[in-house]
Amino acid sequence: MVDTFSDSRVLNFSDLGLNKWLVDQLKAVGLEKPTPIQQHCVPQILKGKDCLGCAKTGSGKTAAFALPILQKLCEDPFGIFALVITPTRELAYQICEQFNVLGQPIGLKACVITGGRDMIQQGLELAEKPHIVITTPGRLADHIETGTNFGLKKIKFLVLDEADKLLEDDFGEQLQTIFKVIPKKRQTLLFSATVTDTLKDLNESSENKPFCWMSDSAVATVEELDQRYVLMPADVKDAYMVHIIEKFLETNKSSSIIIFTSTCKYCQIIGMILKDMGFQCVVLHSMIPQRYRLSALAQFKSNTIKILIATDVASRGLDIPTVDLIINHNIPNRPKDYIHRVGRTARAGRGGMAISLVTQFDVKLIHAIEGRINTKLTEHETNEKEVTKIFTEVAVSRREAEIKLDERDFDEKKNIYKRKKLIAEGKDPDDEEKKKARLIKKQGKDKKYKPKKKTKS
Repeated sequence: MVDTFSDSRVLNFSDLGLNKWLVDQLKAVGLEKPTPIQQHCVPQILKGKDCLGCAKTGSGKTAAFALPILQKLCEDPFGIFALVITPTRELAYQICEQFNVLGQPIGLKACVITGGRDMIQQGLELAEKPHIVITTPGRLADHIETGTNFGLKKIKFLVLDEADKLLEDDFGEQLQTIFKVIPKKRQTLLFSATVTDTLKDLNESSENKPFCWMSDSAVATVEELDQRYVLMPADVKDAYMVHIIEKFLETNKSSSIIIFTSTCKYCQIIGMILKDMGFQCVVLHSMIPQRYRLSALAQFKSNTIKILIATDVASRGLDIPTVDLIINHNIPNRPKDYIHRVGRTARAGRGGMAISLVTQFDVKLIHAIEGRINTKLTEHETNEKEVTKIFTEVAVSRREAEIKLDERDFDEKKNIYKRKKLIAEGKDPDDEEKKKARLIKKQGKDKKYKPKKKTKS
């Protein structure tokens, strides 16, 4: 069943069939009226149906599955009641926070199981049978394969949040490991901000025929989002970025900015440039230890530091009200990644702006994005003379940052990190290099390609 009907009636949470204690708790945290995805999905989940919900970023998807789970839990509390799987660590912690806030009146016990933390400590938390487990696929699969003492055979709910990324990226093996140990008789809830062919096929092929609600808007991004671009030569991109930040913060002193870039190395370099230019900022990417990732995010969420530079680990689900500007330092290859990035602002009816730094190499990518979101980006005004004044200083800062990273063997550490990750997954890193060499040779891109020499790890 696919429901794209937009209900114009204004409902209260009590009209959705929720218990009074949940409605009271929602009021206590400032939520009085449900969003469309909550209006449509919550009653169906309470009826026991599987659900596939797709709506724009900032539309309240987490509460759409958390509320019915909490209501069912209070009726029959036991052991591990629900398993929530999400693709990124930061999103897992955010979902846990929302569960804890909404479930406070019933003494909810929720725990987060992700990489970057001690497995023994996590094993002890799982053995205490929390009501809700929020996890990333890889770490939970590790616990299952290593025989950690906990059971998932009695869970009532399985939630795949950001389902498109979980089902289409490299999580297949870990998900298979998890699916083998959970009961077939359960409610499965899939939520995403972007509708993909995989999700459509899954809905059509499902034996249970889940309730499916998809936002009927022709535009994939929210109306409150002001989407702009700046066209420039590639070698002055960093100077334009600094200029845009300076001008924005002059008139928006309480606002926060997220800068998205493509790789961990670029993320680190941009952070070093901005610090050298006098800005306080933090960086967030997969090569940073988990405790520092959480610390950086906490400083940014508290508005202590107003600039976050991140890879796409921060593009999914994060809800930080003070974020009023998103800067795409690179243009993502997939339009859906653009949608998730710019969805970090203009959430829950608030306004926001997204500026993409476009070079001569990115024009086709921007056209693909505009086609997907059904919206034309407008040009953002900049002062070329002011950019020229700071160009040399920014260029020098970038070169010094690159030299410092080379001295720290950043690329070597990244290669070691990749090898350790492959070994942890039971794969031969040298074999992976050989496969890559064969693939490139087959494609005829580089017949002289040679596998990298074995790195000591």
